[in-house]
Amino acid sequence: MRISVFGLGYVGAVSAACLASEGHDVVGVDVSQQKVDLINAGHSPIIEEGIAEMTSEVVTDGRLKATTDVREAIFATDISLVCVGTPSNDNGSLKLDYVERVSQQIGLVLAEKAENHIVVMRSTMLPGTIDKLVRPALEKFSGKKSGDGFDLCVNPEFLREGTSIKDFYSPPFTLIGADREEAGEQLTALYQRVIAPTYVVPVNAAEMVKYACNCFHGLKVSFANEIGNICKESGIDSHQVMEVFCKDTKLNLSPYYLKPGFAFGGSCLPKDLRALVYKARELDVQVPVLEATLASNLIQIERAVQMIVKTGKKKVGFLGFAFKAGTDDLRESPVVTVIERLIGKGYDVRLYDKEVSLARLIGANKEYIENEIPHIAKLMADSVNEVIEHSDVVVIGNKAEEFKEVSEDKEEGSMIIDLVRIFGDRTSDQRYQGICW
Repeated sequence: MRISVFGLGYVGAVSAACLASEGHDVVGVDVSQQKVDLINAGHSPIIEEGIAEMTSEVVTDGRLKATTDVREAIFATDISLVCVGTPSNDNGSLKLDYVERVSQQIGLVLAEKAENHIVVMRSTMLPGTIDKLVRPALEKFSGKKSGDGFDLCVNPEFLREGTSIKDFYSPPFTLIGADREEAGEQLTALYQRVIAPTYVVPVNAAEMVKYACNCFHGLKVSFANEIGNICKESGIDSHQVMEVFCKDTKLNLSPYYLKPGFAFGGSCLPKDLRALVYKARELDVQVPVLEATLASNLIQIERAVQMIVKTGKKKVGFLGFAFKAGTDDLRESPVVTVIERLIGKGYDVRLYDKEVSLARLIGANKEYIENEIPHIAKLMADSVNEVIEHSDVVVIGNKAEEFKEVSEDKEEGSMIIDLVRIFGDRTSDQRYQGICW
């Protein structure tokens, strides 16, 4: 393929050299004449293991050259990768001047070019930047519409400094954001020799994945450090603890707890978090990540309450209020917290959970519901239909199989609020609201 790479900093220089090494014809573009001259002389503008040798080889073979001329680069190529910097402003926002300028420059040249061109944003940008900045600039300055004369895609990079060449050829995955199937297929072909699965998603989802990844990496570092600080003050080898922690790929290092949804509850997680935060205070160790985890959980509960309040309807039914389907455990169930909030606000509430029946409960769970939440026991219905017939808003609180038929049973004009995404890929509309989808 014929590829132009805009921005010859760290990401651009590595991407250009690696793509050229794969046999593609690559033109690097940068405003810096010094960087352009370095590449054309066979030298890398960055320091990175293996990049100097690779750059020298592909320049010598004629597969990589550089220019400051945007028009020359666009007319010589079919795909442009934009790798310009997006540094932080003082207030934490992104400085998008370089992205805006290169979008305008590419747009001006596309106005002259008859053939379709694919513009691929590889720079890290917040979700919505494509729709609010890049696409409008390209369309305004080219006089064309995205999908008709040019295509606009997102291709986030996952390169770590020090191992960037290895990461280019063996990333965790190749991610392509494309709103038109043909453009996604062309870009996928660019990475056919890369050893990784390829995922093609909508543009805005691709923008967000990059941030989800990097923020999670930062969260993991801070989490491990807080555990380490508690360990040190307790005389425990923190590396031994985290080494065993990382052996658990069923729960700890897995997708299991990474599905957006409702708050956590039950007899373990809230209790153990509170206990460890208390222990840290005793040791005079600050643990803002652990403390924020509890605070964030409460915010998700409040979000559910507000979603119900905003419907303006007072008859609310809950299907599933044990903290997990298939259990009768109501201890620290976040759904119960929502129910109690609504009762306090004067809502007319009905509840159903097959596993939570006073006739069946024994031991600690029976004692809990009779002593701690007896007012909730009085609101329990005998069937799903009884709750549906009573309610203008039905809240799905867990993933019991019998609740999957509810969307077909609900009459027009009523509302379903789903806390667990029980209906698969369904997303929010006038009659259905997912808590965070």
